[in-house]
Order: sequence, then structure tokens, then C-alpha cells
Amino acid sequence: MVTPMQDAPILQDRLPFLPWMDPRTRRLPGILPVEGRDWLRTDTAYAPQMALRDRLIAGQADVVHALLPEASPAADELYAATLDWLRQAPGFAIATQSARRPDGVEVPLDPARPLLTLGRLVQEDLCLMQSDGGEYRLTGAILCFPASWSLAQKLGRPMTGIHDPVDVYDADMGRRVNRLFDAIRPEQPLWRMNYLTYDDFVLHQPRIEGEKRLQPTDHVYIRCERQCLLRLPATRAVVFTIHTYVVDAGTVTAAELAALRDAVH
Repeated sequence: MVTPMQDAPILQDRLPFLPWMDPRTRRLPGILPVEGRDWLRTDTAYAPQMALRDRLIAGQADVVHALLPEASPAADELYAATLDWLRQAPGFAIATQSARRPDGVEVPLDPARPLLTLGRLVQEDLCLMQSDGGEYRLTGAILCFPASWSLAQKLGRPMTGIHDPVDVYDADMGRRVNRLFDAIRPEQPLWRMNYLTYDDFVLHQPRIEGEKRLQPTDHVYIRCERQCLLRLPATRAVVFTIHTYVVDAGTVTAAELAALRDAVH
């Protein structure tokens, strides 16, 4: 496991949604349509999360970034689409050669390194999924905040291979997910949200298959990923975005925390 670069909690004030409390999202796959431009977000943890992303990209780029040659056109399309989104987002100032973030940091715009550049602008991790005629494969990503998986190990693998360690992800689930991906339309992104309890606050938690996360005993933190699926119209690649929330368990009620622990276990 890569040595963490985070020595203090980076927490949101609250969760924007409690997926385990809503029957639409409690069970897999829990997919809902994205409303408007809501496939990217900024929140109260933007500045500290971005500072950590800056450190990871500067110090461990080979761990948090990968791009197969066949994914370069999709990465370029995502780069342009994201900059278009940022031009309309509060707090961002997009110029020709640089972008100023809401935290005041100026980021050089480098189209030759599209995912690495975007990784310093948005809170979301960004994964590119492309069909090989059968399944969708992971062909590139900027992945700063993995929750118990490794980009190097999953790169190039199809969805069933990526989810090998997940018991509920059987062949039937794989077919359902592939049909879902095929049905995604550029004009209508989709989203879902997962949920887990943790005893630690570390955002960057890569693990290889077979390396188990220690199970929480105190359930001090709640970690949720809001995941969006977006079809790029030109390359037809699917972008899988991951916005990571970590909050103190005290931000939910005792009944909501009890329901979460029941749902997780």
C-alpha cells in the first residue's frame, strides 16, 4: 500500500444525501438521472482536497494517473468538456494558458496532459471506460482517492475483471451493467452513491486484490462516493466520475448511523 500523504482529517460539513436511507439507492445499482450540469461538484472540502490532490499528482503521478494510447482521444474530449463546465462554474476563472481555482491556486492548462491537468482542477476522480465490443474496459484515469483498489492493477481490464473481488458482481450483474453502459445517452448522465463506515479519514487508500481493509470497530467516519456516468458524444467513451465525501459520523443521527451499519453489514 502506498504511504498516505494525509496526516489530518479532510472532512465535508455533511453528506448531501444519505443513500442508505432512500429505497431508490439503498440496493445495487441504485441509479438515478443527473439533473442539469450536476455531474461535477465543488463543496466545503474543496480547498483541502485539492491541496492533497496537488501533492499526490506532484509526488506519485505514476500511482494516481494512467492513460492507454487508445484512450487519448477520449481524454482530450473529456478535457474540453470539463473546461467548458468550469467556465460556467462559480469561483473558477479559465484563461488561455491557466485556470484559477476557487481556492486561489493557479493551475497551468496543459492539453498534452489532459487527465493530470483536470485532476488539479476538479474534486472528482475521472475514469475512462471504453467498449471493446463486449465489455467496457478501464482505459485511463486520474485516481487520487481510491477506496481499496489499485489503478495499475485494474487498467485495461473489463468490468467483470475489475470487480473480481466483489461477491455480488456475478455474470448476471456484469450483463446488467454492460446494458446500462450501452444505454447511457450524452444528454442524460446517470449517478449513484455508495456508503461505508471507516475508523480512519485517509482519502488515498489504494489496495491490491486480496489486501483487505481493516474492518471498522468504532465507525468514526462515513465515506461515500457519488459516482456519475457520462457519455462523451464524439468518442462514445463513458466517463466514470467519483466525488468522495468523508464526514464525521456525528453529522448523522443515531438512528441514521444504526441504519447505515445495518445496511453495510
